[in-house]
Amino acid sequence: MPRDSLIPAPKPVTNTRVLRLRLKDKHAAVLRDRAMWVNQVWNYCNNLQQQVWTREHRFMSGYDFAAYTKGAGKEGIPLHSQTIQGIAEEYATRRKQFKKVKLRWRVSKGSKRSLGWIPFKASALQYRNGQLWMSGIDQPLCLWDSYGLANYDLGAGSISEDARGRWYINITVKVVKQPPTEGKADLGIDLGLKTLAGFSDPALRNVEAQDFYRGAELKLAMAQRANKKRLVKSIHAQIANRRKDHHHKLSTALVKRYGAIFVGNVNASALVKTRMAKSVLDAGWSMFRTMLSYKCDDAGSWFDEVNESFSTQDCSVCLARSGPKGMKDLGIREWTCPHCGTIHDRDRNSASNILRRGRATLVVGIPVL
Repeated sequence: MPRDSLIPAPKPVTNTRVLRLRLKDKHAAVLRDRAMWVNQVWNYCNNLQQQVWTREHRFMSGYDFAAYTKGAGKEGIPLHSQTIQGIAEEYATRRKQFKKVKLRWRVSKGSKRSLGWIPFKASALQYRNGQLWMSGIDQPLCLWDSYGLANYDLGAGSISEDARGRWYINITVKVVKQPPTEGKADLGIDLGLKTLAGFSDPALRNVEAQDFYRGAELKLAMAQRANKKRLVKSIHAQIANRRKDHHHKLSTALVKRYGAIFVGNVNASALVKTRMAKSVLDAGWSMFRTMLSYKCDDAGSWFDEVNESFSTQDCSVCLARSGPKGMKDLGIREWTCPHCGTIHDRDRNSASNILRRGRATLVVGIPVL
């Protein structure tokens, strides 16, 4: 027998992804009832944490809560024991994240009620004949299976409700990671407000800002003045869906075409606190970068966020810092470098500098300013 045949084949490298599928509306009543019990467990953990902090001045972990919630499923709470553990663990994680002694109470009724949320572990979920069977829920959950869940090993996740009362299931699955891409070009992207994405590749046309929110602002204002709450929620959902659809299509097209993508690290959270807040939120920079990040990882492409300081001012040809500066020069979209005479498009020049800095990080391993 050849010696090579005794060597086991290497296991494929996998990534974890979250699949989001919509559940059918006929399950809304039972899911809302289970979400109410989830809120009760959450509020119990919140109250218990306050008492422990008052007495002992210490924070509780998910393991600490397990001793207090053990057996709750047998005392009339229609939740799986692992779901109760998941609630306690999530509470401990969020309390640590926000560095607070207590978090907000989850409200089940009224105008300020919390949106439904039901966590579950992998062992509590089974997929059979196009339906999901979940421990703690007597009836099978029907859904629109656009991914083909039978082809995946299902992991932990959650069931969640959106503002319009629609329910979705979010399931973690393992997907095979693609080998590194070879032979494809690389791309620099400059994110902005007037131009959503400026590209270093002259073969690509820069993407102008889409005005997802501003385009529906008048219709939204009329619905708000008329106090049509359902219509207001519907318009907000349409705006979010249009933005998400646009970013998905653009990011997918770029990942398929390029083997390395570098994006400027524009600070959206800081700009939200300025008078440009509405335009910054409408652009959805963080969402777009997140999509590029995980899609590049799945496709075997390289992705990195690059320091974009002075990328607009630096000439991408001679590297002289001679471009438009500050707020007063925001309206300048084209300029000529006085040192080398090159005529630059503002966004494409910035994207070219981002690409140059991204390439330098691959070679040297440190940012280039």
